[in-house]
Amino acid sequence: MSVERPTFVLVPGAWHLPSTWDLLRGELDALGYASRAVKLPTTGPDPRGGLREDAAAIRSAVEALSGPVVVVAHSYGGIPATEGVAGLPGARRLVYLAAYVPDVGESMHTLHGVPDPDSADGLFPIGSDPRAQLYADVPKDVADLAISRLVDQLLKPWVDRVTRAAWHTVPATYILTERDASLPVDLQEQMAARIKDVRRIATSHSPFLSRPAELAGLLDEIARG
Repeated sequence: MSVERPTFVLVPGAWHLPSTWDLLRGELDALGYASRAVKLPTTGPDPRGGLREDAAAIRSAVEALSGPVVVVAHSYGGIPATEGVAGLPGARRLVYLAAYVPDVGESMHTLHGVPDPDSADGLFPIGSDPRAQLYADVPKDVADLAISRLVDQLLKPWVDRVTRAAWHTVPATYILTERDASLPVDLQEQMAARIKDVRRIATSHSPFLSRPAELAGLLDEIARG
């Protein structure tokens, strides 16, 4: 008896639109997997809302699919995925790709050990050198396109605290990016310790752009496992 292949629901990180997953989606398609990429409301060009709105967008994307789903969340996307995937029967697995793994009551700020700002209004600025920060090992033409597509990101969802943590009940995997200049490797190690299944890939922060075929192969292995 054949096992039904899951659909991958892909959640981008801060400042990124669904198009950031295009190369990986092509590789997943070649392996026979359907995929969907989520647009997070707090990510521009006209950003709105907070963590709850982002979590609801992820939840709606999963609920719209009839079969099993593997949710892959990158970077900031791990926070709303943790909230939004909780209690969803269709979610077969939650994959944290160089992503934040909050527990109930935590936020990105608490995970970094920094105090909340006086106000959560406004935007969270990207660093002065996104190429070095996010795309250090990405081919220049691909990185140039990715940088041109970066959009505004609201600060509020970075401060909002999680009320449900899907990784307590949904099988989860952490993919640690070993050459990451954005999300410190030691912090990734701490968060990955919460997850039973940990994989590693020798890339910077964006393996879906630097090594999409390798990442697709790893996701295939995880989905089959």
